[in-house]
Amino acid sequence: MSANSKPTQDLTLSIGGMTCAACSARVEKSLNDVTGVVSAAVNLVLERADIKFDPGRTQAPNIIAAVKNAGYEAALLNPDKHPIEDGDVVRREGFAVFIAAALILPLITQMIAHSVGFAFHLSIWTELALATPVQFLLGARFYSGSFRALKAGAANMDVLVALGTSAAYFYSVTLIVRDPIAAAGHLYFEGSAVIITLVIAGKWLETRAKRGTTDAIRALMALRPEVARVLRGSVETQTPIKDVKVDDLVVIRPGEKIPTDGIITQGQSACDESMMTGESEPIDKGPGDRVIAGALNINGRLVVRTSATGHDTTLAKIVALVQSAQTGKAPVQRLVDRISAVFVPGIVFISALTCIAWLALGNSFEHALVAAISVLVIACPCALGLATPTALVAGLGAAAKAGILIKDIE
Repeated sequence: MSANSKPTQDLTLSIGGMTCAACSARVEKSLNDVTGVVSAAVNLVLERADIKFDPGRTQAPNIIAAVKNAGYEAALLNPDKHPIEDGDVVRREGFAVFIAAALILPLITQMIAHSVGFAFHLSIWTELALATPVQFLLGARFYSGSFRALKAGAANMDVLVALGTSAAYFYSVTLIVRDPIAAAGHLYFEGSAVIITLVIAGKWLETRAKRGTTDAIRALMALRPEVARVLRGSVETQTPIKDVKVDDLVVIRPGEKIPTDGIITQGQSACDESMMTGESEPIDKGPGDRVIAGALNINGRLVVRTSATGHDTTLAKIVALVQSAQTGKAPVQRLVDRISAVFVPGIVFISALTCIAWLALGNSFEHALVAAISVLVIACPCALGLATPTALVAGLGAAAKAGILIKDIE
């Protein structure tokens, strides 16, 4: 380190509330604007931020506060649990999609019947009753997300969805209030409800895809046992792996995985280290030989003196290396983030311009509104912002699972 350089500290945060690339770009900008932050990289897929900061100028609470002021949730990342590891999220998303689909089915049936010439009509009150819970209960996430984004002076995908569906819903309500009889056949409840259902279905698939991208990391972490059999005097004690200390004597019986890095002090056995070395044949080990966490003890009892535990083990360092590569940003992703930062305001402007143009060309307000809503809901930056990071994370995870470690995202 040069005399002029200042030591920095690393901080990893779990970020909640991001829905699209505009969100991750907003969080990243907020972090980089904090005095004392040297660099910050936010990964939308992994829902985490990796920050380098000068501890003499700022501290973790200030950095977390900056994220919250931007309208998102932030907390110190638990290294032993991935933020998108919990399957409950996938189940909740799937249940929401099921309920929404059940509510919009009559609306879609009516729409299809009209298109093929069948006289099937729902009453306007039935349409209102079916569309309202989809709009305000299942679609509440878009309103809350929009509020947080706008409060922070930004715009994201939630703003587009909330604007487009609200315009269709409240225009239909206005028609009913003005003339319930004339409103029949001219309502757009099915449009707003179907859009929300499709978007939350996309979020459900997205959440499942995110879990898939981290399968390799979870598989690597699963190689490490949760407990170790520590030798205290002549007594073997079951001890949580986090409580094992360097120089502890650990007993590994045949068929068990080695819980820590260490050196054999007693016993002879063959160890399967293929998860680390790729070597298909077990390797004979004896006193003085080194063993690594996650390897399988084949046929003999071993006593190992621990040399590294927890995040200092070879296995943990490999996991950290893969995660570090996954959280970096390739040049193409930086370009995508710059585009996404101005994408939503641009689409809102184009939507308003579309409505004005249709009116100027002599079309009815109804047709102009439909055209404007179409621009809002179709031009969602999710695909743009998610495709690149998802592909990178998935590719790096698949490579790690195959034994290929990529050190740098560049």
